[in-house]
Amino acid sequence: MTAARANAGVGKTERVNLRHELPTLCALALTFAFLLPPTADAAPVKALRAATFESDITIPIGHACMGGGVADAKKIVDPLFAKGFVLLGAGEPIVVVALDWCQCNNDSYERWRTVLAQAAGTHIERVMLATVHQHDAPICDLTAQRLLDEHGLKRWNCDPAFHEQAVQRTAAALTNSLKSARRVTHIGFGQAKVGQLASNRRVLRPDGKITWERGSGSGNIFDAPEGEIDPWLKTLSLWDGNRPLLAWSCYAIHPMSDYGKGGVSADFPGLARARRQRDEPEVFQIYFTGCAGDTTAGKYNDAAATNRAVLADKLYRGMVAAWKATKRERLRDVDFRVAQLRLPARDTGAFTLEAMQTTLANTNAARWKRISAALGLSWRQRVTAGVPIDVPGLDFNRGQALFSILPAECFVGYQLAAQRLRPESFVMVTGFGDGAPGYTPTDACYRDGYVDDYCWTQPIVEPLIMRALREALGVPRE
Repeated sequence: MTAARANAGVGKTERVNLRHELPTLCALALTFAFLLPPTADAAPVKALRAATFESDITIPIGHACMGGGVADAKKIVDPLFAKGFVLLGAGEPIVVVALDWCQCNNDSYERWRTVLAQAAGTHIERVMLATVHQHDAPICDLTAQRLLDEHGLKRWNCDPAFHEQAVQRTAAALTNSLKSARRVTHIGFGQAKVGQLASNRRVLRPDGKITWERGSGSGNIFDAPEGEIDPWLKTLSLWDGNRPLLAWSCYAIHPMSDYGKGGVSADFPGLARARRQRDEPEVFQIYFTGCAGDTTAGKYNDAAATNRAVLADKLYRGMVAAWKATKRERLRDVDFRVAQLRLPARDTGAFTLEAMQTTLANTNAARWKRISAALGLSWRQRVTAGVPIDVPGLDFNRGQALFSILPAECFVGYQLAAQRLRPESFVMVTGFGDGAPGYTPTDACYRDGYVDDYCWTQPIVEPLIMRALREALGVPRE
């Protein structure tokens, strides 16, 4: 993390837009963590253009999958891609990109956005990046890997050399795409329900106890209901007149079927996306995962290898239905906002600074325990440095359609809450932006007893996240 980035919020509060004077820094009294106000850059559409790009970011054989938490890569089942677009003509360029990786954390996330911003000729805040979160794919945290290196644990979390190759390859694809940018005149938006695919981790057992035991391949435990999900798959699209140019879809589900055995794959979302691309080759297809920290295919998936195609077909049918339901409107203006979110570090028990340092140095500790300690220490360095998480919002036609990215494994309740904030709008909110915070439950889930080691923030941070969402989505202050 650079000092300039750590102090970025100061510069943001000083900038003044021709249409909006930014509010001053507001603090939340209930905790020392706070949000800085967003910047806004509203631009009437004059000569809007879009350039699509993709690159192969498949990890090599032997690379860690899921950051070292499952088997390392043994074979490539199907490739991993970075797929995105650059929006030109709405102020400084805006980059929207999804990676077929599990997570990019802290300075990995920063590195991706910095290089892509340079390639597009824009600022880092205007790069909207998220991972799709497949588990047979990497978690990259460059600071965590440097900490592991100090103990001789080279490439336990990720391979920095490969990471840089993937970043540069994607930046080159972006730069090349700018030569063939195409005119954009309309925005499209459509949605459709997806049946028998997503289910919530939360399960009420027959004895009345609440547990979180429904995983991605756990099967139909106790015949429990699906629980809280967002059944809607949403698709946004950009058009030149009546000709569609690109579409990006989003659905809130952990994107795993049969996984963790070393078979690198974009899993069932990658299969569904590729099938849609074959349907209409002229429409560039991108897929994002929604706020799916607590939603999986578990009720409808027993981890049989044959289920991957079944799940892909269900997702694909939702994409087709959302496309058929798409409404097209002339694109009149585009706004961009970014709220800055600071979340407090978890600092009790195994998450104290001393405990994590001890675990990292413990040669008898399991691999994942030591990697997790490095991930926690990386997050602690970030919090200490005061580096915020950007929560961006892309606004089409003054709230007619909105797109935002929340960090890490935010629970589906945040996605549903975002839609309630702008009930008159078409709202698409993804998860899995900067992956550093880990699982990010709603306060209600904490009250129900949720606990997990893969969580680096203090409990009860919902007010902070909701404030960021309100600002990113342009909701008036309460």
